[in-house]
Amino acid sequence: MSVNDGAAGAPTDSPTDWVAAHTKEYLDSDGEKGHIWYKDAPTLLLTVTGRKTGQRRRTPLIYGRDGDDYLVVASKGGSDTPPEWYLNLRAHPDVEVQVGNEHFQARARDAAPEEKPRLWATMAAIWPDYDEYQKKTDRQIPVIVLERR
Repeated sequence: MSVNDGAAGAPTDSPTDWVAAHTKEYLDSDGEKGHIWYKDAPTLLLTVTGRKTGQRRRTPLIYGRDGDDYLVVASKGGSDTPPEWYLNLRAHPDVEVQVGNEHFQARARDAAPEEKPRLWATMAAIWPDYDEYQKKTDRQIPVIVLERR
């Protein structure tokens, strides 16, 4: 099943002003602006399919790399509930990714228990606040591996 099955039109972007502005800058420059974000953190655009609506939804996320795979963290700032994009990709793991000016399809999966500590360390080295976010919640914050298709 492709990301676009059952979902027509352009993806919906965040209604949060600063997130929408970041996404717009990223898209308008085809990743030339917005790819490197606050505190020099690299970001990608992740497009998922809504689990209830089938609507495609796009969000910018900090990423890391593990070989050919991309990594993102479903932190929601340490909230006790996961971000909506994470719930959506759990239901529909086939996603679209834009990194800089490169666009590709990927399959998302949670990091396996044996690899998560290493991948968490990779992501915390890029965005140290992830360690603080984990301390704020009893929820085990997942690291998601995006495997190019």
